[in-house]
Amino acid sequence: MRNTASFLLAAALAFPAQAETPSRDMELSLAKSLQAVRNNRLDLAMNEVDSLLRTNPNFKLAQLVRGDLLLARSRPISDFGNAPNAPRERVQDLRDEAIARLQRVQQQQPIAVPKYLWQLSPKQRYAVVVDTSLSTLYLYENVGGEPRYVADFYISVGKKGADKLTEGDQKTPLGVYFVNQHLTKKQLTDFYGSGAYPISYPNEWDKRQGRNGHGIWLHGTPSDTYSRPPLASNGCVVLANDDLDHLGKHVQVGVTPVIITRNMAWSDDADRQDRSELLQAIEQWRNDWSRRDTERYLSHYSQDFSAGNMDLAAFAQQKRLVNSGKTWIKVGVSNLSVFPYPSQPDLVVVNFDQDYDSNNLSNRMHKRQYWMKRDGRWQIVYEGAA
Repeated sequence: MRNTASFLLAAALAFPAQAETPSRDMELSLAKSLQAVRNNRLDLAMNEVDSLLRTNPNFKLAQLVRGDLLLARSRPISDFGNAPNAPRERVQDLRDEAIARLQRVQQQQPIAVPKYLWQLSPKQRYAVVVDTSLSTLYLYENVGGEPRYVADFYISVGKKGADKLTEGDQKTPLGVYFVNQHLTKKQLTDFYGSGAYPISYPNEWDKRQGRNGHGIWLHGTPSDTYSRPPLASNGCVVLANDDLDHLGKHVQVGVTPVIITRNMAWSDDADRQDRSELLQAIEQWRNDWSRRDTERYLSHYSQDFSAGNMDLAAFAQQKRLVNSGKTWIKVGVSNLSVFPYPSQPDLVVVNFDQDYDSNNLSNRMHKRQYWMKRDGRWQIVYEGAA
């Protein structure tokens, strides 16, 4: 096998240890088979593929490799997926999946912290980060507010790639979302596999940018399909059923963040400095409100601020009126989470539980704010209930 196959065979030569998952086991078996082909040990390669197919007979990529190995017994194979009369588009999909999976095999286990997870709330036991360019979903555990790598999984995303704009564009959105529901297998057709986890697209920032559409889920595959090509969905993030079940053990409905990016980036000193400055700004906002210093409190809001249908002028008028009737105010912030936005520089999504007490009103709410850094200063561009 040459051309496409030459990359695949080279990629199979070295595969570092990673956290064990159903998807990872499949990829390692595939890599071992292709390494055996490179070493001209076709019987060993066939044994590896046969073992893989016994575990999951619906792994179409493994079926393609097996077909090549059978053809190799009668004539030389010029390329990966060289079966006669094979549909060209379908074979290319499987080639793309092979490349994506073997690239994943070559990846080292992450040791750095993703820049999108500045702070996890104590309630958020796990976080999900999706890298659409690497066909990979990463799972992180919250250890004392800091993320620790647990596992990663092969995924499929939208047929037209990432950065969703409109309904039906077959793209996967980029942004900060939260799992807001769990749909079981009994609630779905077979197309969605073992279950689904709808996420909160479009979020507040998407709506502000005029992005629309709905029904973006993490979900599984049909019962006759182990996995799908890297670009195969209508915008959802699709995992093998075993991987979805594995992931589902860690997902908390209404709590678990799902950050979707086009390219994974890792935290550095600049991120840590920005994070520190933002946390100071949040604390100053809380203090100014608690001290009833209304003008300093309002200075934390940007000129293009919005809260639903309310702009800054209307918001400021309301706050001045309300605060004028207060003799004392206490504002508490707890369960704080902070997530930089992957597709918008200097934008951060902040969530927290707000405890508000005053001489004539007490309430508790889960609040969401979007802070943006402009001219070296963090300001609030959106605020509302989460």
